[in-house]
Amino acid sequence: MAEDIVAGTVKPHADEAGNRIDGVVIGLLVSINEDGEPLVAFPGNASETGIRARSTVALRHDDIGLELALMFENGNPACPLVMGRMHQTEGVAPRLHGVTAEADGQRLELRADREIVLRCGRASITLTRAGKILLRGTYLLSRSSGVNRIKGGSVQIN
Repeated sequence: MAEDIVAGTVKPHADEAGNRIDGVVIGLLVSINEDGEPLVAFPGNASETGIRARSTVALRHDDIGLELALMFENGNPACPLVMGRMHQTEGVAPRLHGVTAEADGQRLELRADREIVLRCGRASITLTRAGKILLRGTYLLSRSSGVNRIKGGSVQIN
């Protein structure tokens, strides 16, 4: 940062594509990484898992899914800064360009326009708009104490 200060002024920055974001952007807290850093998503962000951000407020795992007020260090979209959590009216789901998360303590529902991906290490579950469910992993186990039904237009095994 010291090299960014020239004669008492801060040089404006942009990302590699030359984009700048000035002003406040509403984003979403995607997760908090193992180092306690927030990972955020916002309109125009291409990362599936969110990008690391700095924060002016303490964020907890309970805050995941909440909307955030974001600004960007020197306008650089690669350097988000969490200014605070958006106040949520009881029962109103946060929205981020077609993404909705609703939780009532009994059930969590995620909705998206194109697809939803749950990922942990080398395992993932992808739900697509076309109705496809893709399970990927190094080991899959299906266990049931009742009926374990496989039904489809066609079923392929190996």
